Amino acid sequence: MVLSRVDVIVDVVCPWCYIGKRRLEAALAARAERDPPRLTWMPYQLKPDVPLGGIDRRSYLEGKFGGAAGVQQFYDRVSEVGREVGIFFNFERIARQPNTLDAHCLIAWAQAMSPAAASNLVEKLFRGYFVEGVDIGDRQELARLAAAAGLDAYRAAAWLIAGNGREGVMVADERARRLGIAGVPLFIFNRRVMISGAQPTSVLTDAMGHAARAE
Repeated sequence: MVLSRVDVIVDVVCPWCYIGKRRLEAALAARAERDPPRLTWMPYQLKPDVPLGGIDRRSYLEGKFGGAAGVQQFYDRVSEVGREVGIFFNFERIARQPNTLDAHCLIAWAQAMSPAAASNLVEKLFRGYFVEGVDIGDRQELARLAAAAGLDAYRAAAWLIAGNGREGVMVADERARRLGIAGVPLFIFNRRVMISGAQPTSVLTDAMGHAARAE
């Protein structure tokens, strides 16, 4: 019974994806695999039409949730669940709703080096945006976060300036939509078992076991 692969489809401006990442980590730790599965981060843009410079986040969310009260209810709910998994969201620090294409390109670059490098970068992106209020649509900030994840900031910046990885990210995003994926996070275990949403750790653990037994 081997769990050899975990594919995770996320957008790095999705707070539920950050919570889902924490729950996935807890589920993997509970299995205590001698040979941990290969973890692959896959792109999905919740709002691909956001301009490259981003938009005002408060206005965007008020339009999405029907006003300030709806936004606050959303923040309160996510913050409560976040605290349960050790995430302390600082939503008030976030000024911009960024376009995440460059962030996904950077993750793809890190993924090509190693799963660990990509996971480190994904964590820095989530934390940078949701805790520190970093504009992760800004290439200089992305390069800085790459350095914080142990990667080469100069190479990261050069990758982004050259536009490398964009076609691959857009193709993967479009493929996910053609498959009917309309929300994230989404977890795929051994390419057999799919779980949608930031499900409790126990649900992810059960899904991992089912996927492993099916091998």
